[in-house]
Amino acid sequence: MAISKHIEEFHGLPVFDFPGPDGGTDGGTGLPAPESVAWRVQVEYEGGSDFAAVWAAFLAAVEVERVRALVIGPWWEDEYELVEPVVTALTGSADRLGGLRALFLGEATFEECEISWLQLGDVTPLLESFPALAELVVRGASADYDGKGGLALRPLRHEGLRALRFEAGGLPAAVVRAVGESDFPALESLELWLGVDEYGGDATVADLAPVLDGGRLPALRRLGLENSLLQDELAAAVAGSAVAGRLEELSLALGNLTDAGAEALLGLTGLRRLDLHHHYLTEGMQQRLRDTLGAAGVELDLSGPEDPNDDWRYVANGE
Repeated sequence: MAISKHIEEFHGLPVFDFPGPDGGTDGGTGLPAPESVAWRVQVEYEGGSDFAAVWAAFLAAVEVERVRALVIGPWWEDEYELVEPVVTALTGSADRLGGLRALFLGEATFEECEISWLQLGDVTPLLESFPALAELVVRGASADYDGKGGLALRPLRHEGLRALRFEAGGLPAAVVRAVGESDFPALESLELWLGVDEYGGDATVADLAPVLDGGRLPALRRLGLENSLLQDELAAAVAGSAVAGRLEELSLALGNLTDAGAEALLGLTGLRRLDLHHHYLTEGMQQRLRDTLGAAGVELDLSGPEDPNDDWRYVANGE
């Protein structure tokens, strides 16, 4: 299930593509009100420009003090480039982006760059530079063949963050541990696409222990541990965790969940929603979930069933 379409909405706002340096911005004339859209800023393929030029044009054309949401698409024109200059540009403009509440870094389709090829760096400066940020989404993680460009996060405290999502074909264990070691007192929603070892997804269930303990995440109400080959183990760990009793929504989607993992979820009748789409459950287990959880008022997503008898099981977003 490769990511084939750009998002059309982010942070409750429609996404608007910002024209490049030669895109006819006319000094900002005709552009939407800065706070009315989520601005996608990206470099066009073979567009004859670079991110620095596009970003400078954006700062010049838009009253960025009023911008609430940013979507950063491809920052390279042809050959892939590391993300550090983009992070530097964003943090360097933090004094002008005082109204920013949501940021999506790496919003690229598979035609622009496979998720496993999206090489990110240290995203901690984004949280440090934007203390009022309420939502952060980061797509990509992998290091290059020289070990450069891998996604990194240092443990920190952020008072304002309410939603955090890492989308990856393989999420490094160090990032998972850093999330668990961070203090996010306002965080309500956490989604981790754990991925596979082939693309750097080396986190174990043990690495998630601080998250499942929930001590540093007192406001957590929605948890997604997704896109993993460890879904059965994760299901059992979540079901027996301290945080399970206060979750309203749980997602174990996009991975290789089987009947063994789903068995552990049958007691989670206090959930409002359980998302298991892209799974390897038998028809019998799906019916048990409907009879037990569905009858208790839990909204279930059991779409995208794969063959439970298939020995070759895969995550939805790998390469």
